[in-house]
Amino acid sequence: MIGKEKVVLVTGGAKGLGAYLCRKLSSEDWSVVIHYYKSEEQASALEKEFEREGKKALTVQADLSKQNEARGIIDKIRTVFGRLDAVINNSGVYDAVPLELTEEKDWFRGINSTASAVLFTTLASLPLLRLSGRGRIVNIGDSSCDRIGSREMALGYHLGKIGVYLLTKSFARENARYGITVNVVSPGYLENSQGLPPLSKIPAGRYGTFEDIWRGVKFFLDEKQSYITGSHLIVSGGWNLR
Repeated sequence: MIGKEKVVLVTGGAKGLGAYLCRKLSSEDWSVVIHYYKSEEQASALEKEFEREGKKALTVQADLSKQNEARGIIDKIRTVFGRLDAVINNSGVYDAVPLELTEEKDWFRGINSTASAVLFTTLASLPLLRLSGRGRIVNIGDSSCDRIGSREMALGYHLGKIGVYLLTKSFARENARYGITVNVVSPGYLENSQGLPPLSKIPAGRYGTFEDIWRGVKFFLDEKQSYITGSHLIVSGGWNLR
């Protein structure tokens, strides 16, 4: 029997932005499913933190570049909660490797942790999201993911984020009739980003915060935003706007 609580899956939810989003969601009475790949200790600690606060949480481990593993975590969510109302596709590995030094492992880790993970997680999630009748998918993009152009570093990652943008549009169109919205929130440089430029290069004069990203995610999760789908919200303080 489907329970009354809202259930959300956050991929890459054990640390960094993912953990921050998990905490904000838990504080707003979502039952949070914390996905991790290798960060078991951090994920477990976060789950216990929520349980001490009387909140419902579940940790799930998977390599989301493998379709069977993505299906496996959704099966676990179905068994434990019986429902899924939202997915935040946050996972992604950025390796600051220059183009001409890129090796096979860098290329595939960048693509698989972003585009492949979004594809397989979303495909696995759709049956439960459709049952919800109010399904929400929020993908974490990149402030230049809607533009084709040269990149100096992390080519696999950037190509993967362009793929996330394309997948957002594609899944949005296919699932609007089921009441599911699919949108993308794209950060610029955050306080914990690698290779931060000088603040003089950021039009807003500061780096982004996790809270900035949360506000965008929260907007798209709102049940009242049922007519906004396939949209791209850039949260970059003006970085990459050209």
